[in-house]
Parts: sequence; structure tokens; C-alpha cells
Amino acid sequence: MDAYLRVAREAAREASAILMRHYGKVDRKDIRKKSATDFLSFVDERSEQRIREVILDHFPGHAILGEEGGRQGGAPKALWIVDPLDGTKNYLSTIPFFAVSIALQLEGRMAVAVISDPVHKDYYSARRGGGAFKNDKAIHVSSTRHLEEAFLATGFPFKTRGLLEKYMSLFQEMFSRCVGVRRLGAAALDLALVADGIFDGFWEIGLKPWDVAAGALLVQEAGGRVTDFWGDDKYLNNSYIAAGNDHIQPVMLDVIQKTFPTYQPIV
Repeated sequence: MDAYLRVAREAAREASAILMRHYGKVDRKDIRKKSATDFLSFVDERSEQRIREVILDHFPGHAILGEEGGRQGGAPKALWIVDPLDGTKNYLSTIPFFAVSIALQLEGRMAVAVISDPVHKDYYSARRGGGAFKNDKAIHVSSTRHLEEAFLATGFPFKTRGLLEKYMSLFQEMFSRCVGVRRLGAAALDLALVADGIFDGFWEIGLKPWDVAAGALLVQEAGGRVTDFWGDDKYLNNSYIAAGNDHIQPVMLDVIQKTFPTYQPIV
């Protein structure tokens, strides 16, 4: 397991170096739209390509699922899940809140996670059963017990605007009951901050596996809970996620299920 973690950290460091080399220097003509609200630049692609190279150099038989390149390789028992630049719009707008996110799934269970915050030079890491760390110092979720005292994070469903009305109803209910809510624009870092006890909880809809795989393991290894909106472990694939400490996350689910009582497919 330590070998996997070392490779994940090496890949994250090299990808982070690419991001910082071009930070604030990407020309508008080099920015492309994947959709009306989703952006891409050569930096995302170079970052992911370098991550793939590092991983495959050490583990040539492993499969990799990346945001930009899709799934490549065989090895059904070993799947790396990669977001080379989480928070692309922040990055392109020089808002200093973006990350590299790398996770390894072994035989269907998340085993290793690394999230790099290159602006602040912070590395979050976790391995199953081994705890969660920020820059090699152990981290833990918060001890906040009541939603009325909680500081939460979320993300707006910019890719799934058909759910915006329902989401805003949920946001209003959650916002009215907690201390405050932040929308920072990079789910991987939101989850890392839950693991570090900065945020007491996080919820979002419309995310992909590469957005949450590493962050979810961080929260779990930091002593927290991660489920979909209905308390199941399907958040990697059904695009609904709620994370927090043992006190706050179940209460968040109670609030969430008033607006989302049943699963609604996201396309």
C-alpha cells in the first residue's frame, strides 16, 4: 500500500508543477468549452498525461480513469481515478482554489488517496485503515455536534441546471439552519477541508467519480461519513454526495431527503 501512496504523491507533485508553471499565463485562445459551463485547456491535458505516465511507469498493467482521457488499460482489480485539475474555472480565472486529485481503487474498494493544493503547497493523503494526513500530520473531522453550529460547503449544479430549482430549495433549508455555507468551486478540496475539520459537512449533486474518489477516502479515514443522499455508498456513480462528521452528516441527510426523497437520475 505504501508503494501505491508514494506513486500517487509523485504523480500529484509532477502534475502540480505543471499547473503552477502555467498559472496565470493561459491565453484565452487556448481555452476550450466542453459545454456551455465546462472549460478545458492544454494544462488539464498535460497534467493528466503526466499523471498517467508516472502511474504506468510503476504499474504498467493498471487501468486509469481520468476526467480528460476517459478509461484506459485493463486490470479490473486496480483502477486509478484521476482529476488532473479540479476547479478548472478557478484556475483559469486565477482564483487560488484548485487541486490535483488521485485515488486508487483495488478490487472495488478505495485504497489510496492524494489531493494536492499546489498554490498553498499542501498535500492531503490517506490509505485505507491508515488514517488521513495533511503534509504528513494526522488530520481529523470536526467535533461539531449540531447543525445550528455547523459550517458547510456545497457546489452549485452548473452542469445539471434542470435540478436547480430543487437544489435551491435544499440550499435555502440548509442555509437557514447552519452557521454558514461556502461554494468554493473544487469538490476535492471541499472534501479535504471536511477531513481537516475546517468544514463540518459538504453536499453536492452532479459530480463524477474523479471529483470525489480521493476526497471521500480522506473524510472516511479522518473519522467522518460519506454517503449518497439516501445513506448508501453509491456516491461514486450516482452523482449525489453528502459528507461530514458522525454528528452532522446524518442530520444533513434528514434535511436533504425532504427535498430529494428518492433518487433522480442525472444525465
